Amino acid sequence: MAGLDEYRRKRDPARTPEPVPSAEELPHGDDDTFVIQEHHASSLHWDVRLERDGVLVSWAVPKGLPPTTDVIRLAVHTEDHPLEYAEFSGEIPKGEYGGGEMFIWDRGRYETVKWSDREVDVILHGHRVEGQFVFFRSGEQGKNWMMKRRHAPARPDWEPLPEQVKPMLAMPGPLPQDDDDFWAYEFKWDGVRAILRVEGGRVQAWSRLGNDITVAYPELQGVGEQLGSTEALLDGEIVALQNGRPSFSALQNRMHVSKSEAARKAARQYPVTLLLFDLLHLDGRSTLQLPFRQRRELLRELELRGPNWLTPPSYDTDGAAVLAASREQGLEGVVAKRLDSVYQPGTRSPVWRKITDLMAQEVVIGGWRMGEGKRAGVIGALLLGIPQDGGLAFAGSVGTGFNDAELAVLTPRLKALARRTSPFVTEMPRERAKGAKWVEPELVAEVVFRQWTPDGRMRFPAWRGLRPDKSPEEVRRVDQ
Repeated sequence: MAGLDEYRRKRDPARTPEPVPSAEELPHGDDDTFVIQEHHASSLHWDVRLERDGVLVSWAVPKGLPPTTDVIRLAVHTEDHPLEYAEFSGEIPKGEYGGGEMFIWDRGRYETVKWSDREVDVILHGHRVEGQFVFFRSGEQGKNWMMKRRHAPARPDWEPLPEQVKPMLAMPGPLPQDDDDFWAYEFKWDGVRAILRVEGGRVQAWSRLGNDITVAYPELQGVGEQLGSTEALLDGEIVALQNGRPSFSALQNRMHVSKSEAARKAARQYPVTLLLFDLLHLDGRSTLQLPFRQRRELLRELELRGPNWLTPPSYDTDGAAVLAASREQGLEGVVAKRLDSVYQPGTRSPVWRKITDLMAQEVVIGGWRMGEGKRAGVIGALLLGIPQDGGLAFAGSVGTGFNDAELAVLTPRLKALARRTSPFVTEMPRERAKGAKWVEPELVAEVVFRQWTPDGRMRFPAWRGLRPDKSPEEVRRVDQ
């Protein structure tokens, strides 16, 4: 494995800050130094380098070191590097071999258990890594090796990163008054909830319903690039900004995309921003039982900010001022969270409280009426309901808030769901039912309105958009 000829062929010392020693007899050390470098090249990976016979024998590990004994990671054997490379951190110019930022992730001493052409078994003693690892060939030839951990981490509190967690939900309620000092306040964003799982620099995004929405939002992969080797489970809201404000209508152009190429095109036309507000797991430790104040501090320390993601501030006092600022900026309202609250997955809890001027309500579409005049041939109004007794309780109709693009999408979708009978099990006004076209109660939408009438209907509802991340079974009446 020894020799630096290939290393020198790939590098021009006039064009790269990397060490490129002249061809001379290799130095001899104690064969016990290792370094792991985080390398933000064309694709993020970790370079594991072991001192051996005067060079650093190297492997590129795309997903980082295996965290447990049951995880096996690809390790691509690369050219040997000079011993001086163990000190290298810096920016390799774009266009050069390995172009991108590199920094030392860990370093230390190692013990050799076995070293052969097919297997390298070592015990690493670093600042961040402590344990026994083995590199072994996955086939007869080629550069692709595999890397496995021999012994599990010694930390007794270590927990594997969950695949996903159902988000905790807020209940409608008034602004806290007497115990204001026990609450934190955040702006309420007009978007869709997302749980991000970040491991080995790769991001998976999950909707509130547990659907994998990773493909729909390719620009969020940058969160993984920034976190690098840090493993985390993050909670946040995906929004589409127009003139500095969230636009649910613009977000509709991203929510239905399921193909990679279409998602990349949509990302250029309708970019989204991920607003992060909670941290549920961090580097082998669940944070669900930590108080909200501590979770927010850990999230703040990650300093997550990039072209399509950021961590908005959380305000610990003066909820009335935060609510007033929300109104001035044309936002939905605020969410108040108890500073001592733990994270309750999948639970709508009073320790998280949403305060808005307008009420937002998820509804199921049960029918529609044809439009007139400029809307001839498309939807004039939607007939909305809340699930009840195996059908829908009529909750009102909405005919405002649509744009032409939404009408063009909605009309054929509703026609495809046509049925002969009404799905509503409660009485509805005769003028609403006359000429109505009934549909199977499968599509969930969201509207905003002022208040409920005594007969259970929404006053002055306005359309917000379809909610493909919600199922009809989830829809419940919200009372403020």
